[in-house]
Amino acid sequence: MLLVVDNGSIYTKNLINFLNEKKIPFKIQTPYNLDLGSLSNYDSFILSGRRKNEKKINEINSKIVNYSIKNNSKLLGICYGAEILSLTLGGTIKKSSSLQKGNETVKIFENDLINNDSLLVFESHNFEIAKLPKELVSIGESSNCKYEIIKHVNKPIFGTQFHPEMSLDGNNLIEQFCVL
Repeated sequence: MLLVVDNGSIYTKNLINFLNEKKIPFKIQTPYNLDLGSLSNYDSFILSGRRKNEKKINEINSKIVNYSIKNNSKLLGICYGAEILSLTLGGTIKKSSSLQKGNETVKIFENDLINNDSLLVFESHNFEIAKLPKELVSIGESSNCKYEIIKHVNKPIFGTQFHPEMSLDGNNLIEQFCVL
């Protein structure tokens, strides 16, 4: 079963609509009503984007990242979800030079979740990953962002700086993640 952690992104409704459309079974929780003791009920996790920085949300999402690593559970971090994945493992983030909002082409280096050489995706972020920890590698970049798609070196854990729930290519990536 998939758990979607809704961190307050305005795009989460698009993710939910896509999962429902594809008949992918899932539950949705906010960090505030999530019982961390129930994580064993799920075999995969999607961490949504967020609207604002809150320490409690960061702590809960970091616990989910650590749980996924320890238990070899699938995880997809979207925008903030990718950032907290990197931060949890010792990476850094930085404020983007400008607001990244709109369509962007991402060049793919490794085809773990994607069968194309590039993706047309939707960006909407003010922060981005600045430095990856040693456990994560980049598998896609754009002209604006070096770490558009990241993955764990040996676990089924991925992150996207963009919002895959907002484009056809991104939806295909989510679907591939769900059937891994």
